[in-house]
Amino acid sequence: MTVITRTKYQSAVVRFIGVSLAFFSSNALVAVANAQSSASEDEIIEEIVTTGSRRKARSPSDTPAPVDVITADQLANQGSNNVLDTLSAIVPSFTAHVQPNSGTATSIRPANLRGMSPDATLVLVNGKRRHRAAVVVTASSSNGLARGSQPVDISTIPSIALKRVEVLRDGASAQYGADAIAGVINFIPRDDTDGGSVEIKYGQYGEGDGESVQVAGTYGMQLGSGGHLNISAEVNDVDGTSRTVQRDDAASLVAAGNTNVIDPVQIWGSPELSDEIKVFINLGVETGANSEFYAFGGYSEKRTDGTFFYRNPNNRGGTFHTSADSAGPNAGSNIRLVGDLTPADGLNCLGGYDFVSGVRDEVVIGSAADDAALAAAVTDPNCWTFNEMFPGGFTPFFGSDLNDISGSAGLRGELDNGMTYDVSFSAGRNEIGFDLVDSINASLGPATPLFFKAGFYVELENMFNVDVSYPVEIEGFASPLNVAAGFEWRKEQFQIGVAQAETFEAGILGNPDLSLGVNQGFEARLNGFAPFRPEIAGKNDRHNIAVYFDLEADVTDDLIIGAAVRFEDFSDFGNETTFKLAGLYHVSDAVSLRATYATGFRAPTIGQQNFSTITTTFGPDGTLVSSGTVPPTSGPALLRGGGQLQPETSDSFTLGFAYEPEAFSLTVDYFSIDMEDRITQSAAQSLSAAEAAQLEAEGFSAAGLTSFRFFTNDFETTTQGIDVVVSLPLEITSGGASTLNFAGNWTDNEVTANTSGLLGPTEVQQIEDGIPNTRANVTLSHAEDNWHGYARLNYYGDYEEAHLNSLGRLIDAGAVFTIDVEAGFDVSDNIELIIGAQNLLDEFPESNPFAGATGARYSITSPMGFNGGFYYGKVRFSF
Repeated sequence: MTVITRTKYQSAVVRFIGVSLAFFSSNALVAVANAQSSASEDEIIEEIVTTGSRRKARSPSDTPAPVDVITADQLANQGSNNVLDTLSAIVPSFTAHVQPNSGTATSIRPANLRGMSPDATLVLVNGKRRHRAAVVVTASSSNGLARGSQPVDISTIPSIALKRVEVLRDGASAQYGADAIAGVINFIPRDDTDGGSVEIKYGQYGEGDGESVQVAGTYGMQLGSGGHLNISAEVNDVDGTSRTVQRDDAASLVAAGNTNVIDPVQIWGSPELSDEIKVFINLGVETGANSEFYAFGGYSEKRTDGTFFYRNPNNRGGTFHTSADSAGPNAGSNIRLVGDLTPADGLNCLGGYDFVSGVRDEVVIGSAADDAALAAAVTDPNCWTFNEMFPGGFTPFFGSDLNDISGSAGLRGELDNGMTYDVSFSAGRNEIGFDLVDSINASLGPATPLFFKAGFYVELENMFNVDVSYPVEIEGFASPLNVAAGFEWRKEQFQIGVAQAETFEAGILGNPDLSLGVNQGFEARLNGFAPFRPEIAGKNDRHNIAVYFDLEADVTDDLIIGAAVRFEDFSDFGNETTFKLAGLYHVSDAVSLRATYATGFRAPTIGQQNFSTITTTFGPDGTLVSSGTVPPTSGPALLRGGGQLQPETSDSFTLGFAYEPEAFSLTVDYFSIDMEDRITQSAAQSLSAAEAAQLEAEGFSAAGLTSFRFFTNDFETTTQGIDVVVSLPLEITSGGASTLNFAGNWTDNEVTANTSGLLGPTEVQQIEDGIPNTRANVTLSHAEDNWHGYARLNYYGDYEEAHLNSLGRLIDAGAVFTIDVEAGFDVSDNIELIIGAQNLLDEFPESNPFAGATGARYSITSPMGFNGGFYYGKVRFSF
C-alpha cells in the first residue's frame, strides 16, 4: 500500500465561503421565515414515502412511524464517494465509522441506526430485502456495537443510482421480517425515462493524502409507452491515509542501533481502495393496463489493502522468541527462537533445541549470547532465525477482493376490484477473498512464502415473495380498510473457502510428527490471520418461511390505526411470531400525535454460527496476543456456556408529535427498545493446551493461541432516545430558495442484565459509552438560478473508547464541532462546477494518550473519523 505524505493543505477560498454561510444572523433568518409563510401551498412539492405502510405512498407527516427521506439532490451534493458516509452526515441517528486498517472490517464497514447493532437494521432495495455481506466483524478497532455483527454492505450501491432513501426509525419485524429491530432503510432506485448525467470528482485530505478519484454516470430511457430503463455506474480509486506516530518499541530498537526499522513501522489510517466498480440497472415494462414487469439489480467489485500490527523482532512469540520454562534462572524471559533446519544430523544450533537432552539452549533476547546466536545463525546454513529475513521486524499487509451481485424480478399490478399484487424472486451473493503480503508461516523457515491466499467467505441468499392487498369498505370509516397479506420463502447459505496449503501446514520447524518427535516451537500457521483449513471449509445453509397479515385504515378523518402480525419458521432454531400496533391522530391541521408498539427479533446468521478466525490484539503489556473466535458449538465453547444460537427478541415503543403550520415542520419522536438474548462475542476465555489440541482436531488453527471468544446469547439491553427534525423554508434573496434544517438525536444504551457473565466489562463499556449519546446537525441550503450551496454544522457528543479493546487504555473523548460546505455553479446549461469540503476547519478527534504504545495518533472509533478535513471538486455534465 502506498501512503502519500505532503505539506498540510487547505483551501482558503472554500473555508471563507463555508464560514460566511454558516454564521448568518439567526435573527435575519427568522425574519425571512416569517415572510416565507405567506407562500402559497401549491408552490411546495410534497415528499411521499413507501416504507412503513402497505397502503399507497403518502407524505412522511401522514405516517404513524417516523420516516426520514433523503432525496437524490441531497445524495449527489455530498463530498463522500460512499453512500454510507452520506447517510451518516444527514441522519444523526445513523452512524458509520471510518474503519482504520483492521482486517476484514475495513472491507465491509458496519453502521449503526438508533444505537443498535448494524445487523439489527433491515436494508431493502426497492422494497426487497438486501442480502448480507460475507464478513462477520470481529476487529478490536471496531466499535463495541458492531463487534460480532454480520451487516449488509450498503457501500456496494452507487449513490448516483438512487432516486431517494427512506429511513424508517421504528421496529418493523411484523411488517418486513427478521432484523428490523432498529428500523428499515429502503433504497429507491432511479426510474428516469429521459436523459442522464456524468460526474467526475477529485479530492484529498488536508494532510495531503487519501487522494480520491470518482467517475459516475446515470442514464434513463423510456421503454414502451410507460416503462423505463435506468443504468448507473460508478468507478472509484482512493489512496490510503496515515495518522500514525512511530511506536515506542520501534523507536527503542532504532536507539539501540537497529537500522532496519522503518518509520512508521505500522500504519493507522484508512485503507487503500482500488479498482472499485459499481453498476446498477432498474427497469420496468408495462404488461397491461394495470400491470408491470420489473427487474433491478447490481454488480460491485473492489480491492482493499491495509496493514496489520507490527511484529517486533524481539517479542513476537512463535516467530522471533519463545517463553522460557516456568522454572530455572530464565523463567519468564523472552528466549531467542533459533531453528535447526537439519535436526537429524545430530548437530545443535547455538540457542536452538538439543535433540539429545530434549531441552532448548536458552538464550535471553538482548544478552551477549543473543548477539552470538544471531551471528552464528547467519553463518551456519543449518540454523535459522527470522531475524535473518526481517532484522527490523515486519508488518503484514492485508488485502481483500470483494465481488457482490444481486437482482430482483417480479410482476405487480392492480386488478379491477382494487386488489394489488406483487410476485417476485430475489437473489444476492457476496464473496470476499483474503490475502496477506509480507507475512509468514514460521514453521516453514526460510522456505516460507511471503504472499498467501488465506481463503474466502461467500454469503448467498435467495428469496421468493407474494404480497397482496385489498381495500375493504367499512361503514363509518373515513377510508377503506387496507387488508394486506403475504408469503416469503428465503434460503441462506454461508460458505468458507479453503486457503492455500502453505498457510496451515506444519513445516520442519514446527511439526511435532517428525521422526525425532520434536516441535521446535515455531508457529505452524499463517502469521496474522487464521487460514481456512479443509476441516472447516464447506457450506452451511438454512431456509425459512414467513406469512404476515396487515391492517390499516383512516378510522376517522383525524385518526389512522394500523396493526400487523407475522409468523416465521426457521429450519435451524424454530419459529417466532411478532406483531405491531400503530396510530396517528391529527389534533389539528398543524399538530399530529403518533405512537407505535412492536415486538421484533433478529435471527442469528449462518455466518455467526459457523464463523472462526484469529484476531491479533495488544495485550495489557503492549505485546501482541492472538485470540481466536471459534464456533459457539465447538468443544471449548460448550464448556464455557456456548451452544446453538437463538434469536434476539425485542419490545419497542415510540411516541411522537409533528407540528407543521404551512411550510414549517417540526417532529419530535421518543423511542425505547428492550432487547433480550442479545448476541455478541464473549469476553476472552483462557485456552488450555488440551483445549487448543481439541480445536486443532476440529479443524481450527489454534497454534499459539492463549485465549478464545465465541458468539453467545448472553445479555439484555434497554435503548432509548429522542429524534428531533426541523425544516424551515427561508427567503434570503428575492430570486432564490433557502431551507434551514436541524436534525438531532440523543440515544442511551444500558446493559440491564448479563445473564451468564460471558459479556466482559470492556464489552459493557463499549456498548454503553462507545459512541456519542448526542449527535446533531444544522444545515443551511440555498439555490439561485445558476448556483446552489449549503453549509452544515455538525455536533458529535463525547464518548469513551476502550482503545484496542482494553479498559486499561481508555480514551475520554470530548465533544467536537465540524463544518461541511459545498457550492455549485452552472457554467452552461449542461455543465456544473462544484467545490466543497467535509470538516472544513480540519478538526481531529481526541489525541491518543497511548499513541506511543500502539502507533495510532488519534482515537480510532471516532464517529467524525480521524483523517481530518477533506476537500474536493466536481464537474457534472447533464444531457
